[in-house]
Amino acid sequence: MSDYKILVTSRVAFRRFGTPFQLDPLDLDHAVSLFHHFAQLNHNSSYMPDKNLVREIVKGCKGSPLALQVIAGSLCKQPIEIWKNMKEHFQNQSILESKRYFPSDSTDTDLLCRLQQSLDMLEDINEKECFVDLGLFPEDQRIPVTVLIDMWATLYNLDEDGTQAMAIVHNLNTRNLINVIATRKVTTETDMYYNNHYVMMHDLLRELAIHQSKGEPFEQRKRLTIDLNGDDRPDWWIGPNQQGIISRMQSFVTGLLVKQKQLKVAARILSISTDETFSSDWCDMQPDEAEVMVLNLRSDQYSLPDFTKKMIKLDSLIVTNYGFHCSELTKFELLGLLSNLKRIRLEKVSVPCLCPLKNLQKLSLHMCNTRNAFENCSIQISDTMPNLVELSIDYCKDLIKLPDGLCNITTLKKLSITNCHNLSAMPHDIGKLENLEVLRLCSCSDLKEMPKYVAGLNKLCCLDISNCVSLSKLPKDIGELQKLEKLSMKGCSNLSGLPNSVIKFGNLKHEMHVICDEERAALWEQYPNIPNLRIDMLKEDINLNWLHRTRS
Repeated sequence: MSDYKILVTSRVAFRRFGTPFQLDPLDLDHAVSLFHHFAQLNHNSSYMPDKNLVREIVKGCKGSPLALQVIAGSLCKQPIEIWKNMKEHFQNQSILESKRYFPSDSTDTDLLCRLQQSLDMLEDINEKECFVDLGLFPEDQRIPVTVLIDMWATLYNLDEDGTQAMAIVHNLNTRNLINVIATRKVTTETDMYYNNHYVMMHDLLRELAIHQSKGEPFEQRKRLTIDLNGDDRPDWWIGPNQQGIISRMQSFVTGLLVKQKQLKVAARILSISTDETFSSDWCDMQPDEAEVMVLNLRSDQYSLPDFTKKMIKLDSLIVTNYGFHCSELTKFELLGLLSNLKRIRLEKVSVPCLCPLKNLQKLSLHMCNTRNAFENCSIQISDTMPNLVELSIDYCKDLIKLPDGLCNITTLKKLSITNCHNLSAMPHDIGKLENLEVLRLCSCSDLKEMPKYVAGLNKLCCLDISNCVSLSKLPKDIGELQKLEKLSMKGCSNLSGLPNSVIKFGNLKHEMHVICDEERAALWEQYPNIPNLRIDMLKEDINLNWLHRTRS
């Protein structure tokens, strides 16, 4: 494009594009100014540290804006003792400065030493562990907060709704260790709905997180991260073919049938990243202590590793495809052998025919092809997942209707079908979901009608139909939902009336919160005898943050 110029910033020089411009570290005065900004030191501050103390800490940041941001954020509103302790930290070099650990660049090594101090300031051991977990994901990629909620519920016994996980995320964000991105504005802070929230890390902070995992020998690490590119394999890797050759050689020498010893690892978390050319040639590993497995892939075809069937403690499986097209996932049936598996999240994969997952409690599908699993499968979802508690389907463009038998899963408490623009109708027997508490159908643009009768949903407290632009009417008996606390209906531009049963909301003993636009608010004004009704009219949130997720 004419008259356009591209500015590339990088930690390494791309000399074939021309002479790079080396950015010098900030001088002391500018560094102090930037530090004041991130530490929120101004005339209104309750505590103003001594200028010499500030300058000594700033000098330790070596003029790096990132180090200044992170260190200042960790000291913001902290007492004098914490500031003095940071100064003393800078006088004692961390192990991160040793080139034995980061030989590539002495500047980065020195910076990592500085960043280590902010990590040491985290008092909550769970916060430190959660920060280190972020190194399990690929560089420069958004990490869905919902993934972290599932992982941390498994590993650190945090609550399933994500309240405690989000508190940790917010604290790490406050300390400038991560950045939190919300692609869509959530209606209220109490929604406990985080499908639109993502975390990103600076690459140096990611290196810091990875470094924390490398303190123990390979087989003893509690986080095991493996990167596989093409046919390149680590030195310890023993594939099935190699194993057979080695076994036969040992048998020939000893005269006995000797089986090659499997690689046994003690990791609680196993993260495997593969590129576009990976051949699914897996080693014979024995990760029988793993509770969480994170698979980061880029290929159009992907096979679950054979050692999956040995992961008897596996609680959460997270499969994310970072390629441009949905990946065909095979050997999915191995998951049926894992009685402890409770959570599965799949992103940008073609979901195969479901196998029996009797103890699965949560299934999350994001940007997936679901037809094979929901329409072409002879087994109903109620038979494969009889104990499902939460089902989340987001941006699945081939979803036309919900899977047969879904309404027979009476254990279901949360059902979220969002941004599925070809979904045209809901099952008429949805009232059978007697334990359903949350029903989200937001941004399903082709959804024309809801079931006429929903009175059976006597525990429903949250109904979200926002941005369902084709929806013309609400269920006739919606007023029977006497536990309903929140109804979000903003952007329902085709909704021109309310059923008469809404007058029964006048019997509610608790406040009912309706979120809508100005036109829908006028519909509720026709029912003045609902004393506990609160109406919030929200302005439309317009941004392009969501485009990152819809590139395919």
